[in-house]
Amino acid sequence: MSLRLYFLRHGETIYSQSGGYCGEIDPELTPEGHQMAQDFAEAYKDFPWQSIYVSPKKRTIATAKPLCEAIGVEMQIREGLREIAYGKWEGKSAEEVRDQFPEDYVRWLTEPAWNPPTGGGETSVEIASRAMAVIAEIKQNHADGNVLIVSHKATIRIILCSLLGIDIGRYRDRIDCLAASISMVKMDIHGPLLQILGDRTHMSDELRDRPGS
Repeated sequence: MSLRLYFLRHGETIYSQSGGYCGEIDPELTPEGHQMAQDFAEAYKDFPWQSIYVSPKKRTIATAKPLCEAIGVEMQIREGLREIAYGKWEGKSAEEVRDQFPEDYVRWLTEPAWNPPTGGGETSVEIASRAMAVIAEIKQNHADGNVLIVSHKATIRIILCSLLGIDIGRYRDRIDCLAASISMVKMDIHGPLLQILGDRTHMSDELRDRPGS
């Protein structure tokens, strides 16, 4: 059996509904976000999970908690799985950032691999460095089986790009990652093989149809 890495984005928050930049700030899940986490746990509780690695943010911990409680597995918190730091853009809408930091915003949109958000934000290269260190740890600790990684929109997309040989500067253009969606990469004999991308069939039609990202 090969190692299979399952990437679960956290459930809905007010920022995934509004589209505002949310990295270092730490909102709770919405009631619908909590239900997304419960739906995931119900659908995947019978999987033979080897381990569960989780970002330290409240929204990711709350998303992982129902499954961890259902199967009796302790979550492994890793700083490397946290979301991109948005610096002075935290909590702002794209329109506000464009108006207040126009030059930095254009540079970031054009090449986020090397251009960070204003005032302490992170580049894609920096995110890939810390996140892929966690992936290396997982691969060292688990030769096979199913490992769940509960993280964030940008971080998951950058990890997937890194595994699949896609330019990490194009993560927003190549891979989508909706709230509470699951993606899976099998560590195959020829390298990482994407087998599931952005699946949300574990949740109700009402939750799947909610607007937002």
